[in-house]
Amino acid sequence: MSADARIIHPLWLRLTHWLNAVAVLLLVTSGWRIYNATAFLGFSIPAHITLGGWLGGALQWHFAAMWLLLANGILYLLLNLASGRLRRQFFPVSPRQLLRDMGAALKGKLAHADPRRYNSVQRLAYLFVMLDSIVLVLSGLVLWKSVQFPLLRMLMGGYEGARQVHFFAMAGLCGFIVVHVAMVALVPRTLLAMLRGR
Repeated sequence: MSADARIIHPLWLRLTHWLNAVAVLLLVTSGWRIYNATAFLGFSIPAHITLGGWLGGALQWHFAAMWLLLANGILYLLLNLASGRLRRQFFPVSPRQLLRDMGAALKGKLAHADPRRYNSVQRLAYLFVMLDSIVLVLSGLVLWKSVQFPLLRMLMGGYEGARQVHFFAMAGLCGFIVVHVAMVALVPRTLLAMLRGR
């Protein structure tokens, strides 16, 4: 078997994955500080797990990380499309296979024999996080430049609606991260593959 045949994750995938991880960590923690300025859902995030120190600082971190996520996300999507990886790894998602894999996952019996192939649960989770990231970007545009995106603002129920969409899309992303990290803890070789490619 050649060295290339043993590669699970190519270098471009590993780099974009870790850059996305950094961008998301900065965005979530600075976003929590921004949320705390109004706490429009009636609760606050503990200040010691937020980033920015104050509203202005949090906004600066948020906008800087926003550009990193946007540029890196577009690069990730384009490379997945150009290499054919998007079609190979994430499709098809069969409802029957998804139910079977979900049942196996809930029983702790979901196979991870071949790390090069995603099961239906992984496919659905990764497709969810891609779509959720798009919702985050679009709702973030409404919050950042509301006047310049009137159609988006209207589709999201106005500025206040966009704030809620943005917050709950962030919560969905955090939920994905918790499950993702738990799965990595259960199958540690997946972390090694994302670090060294094999």
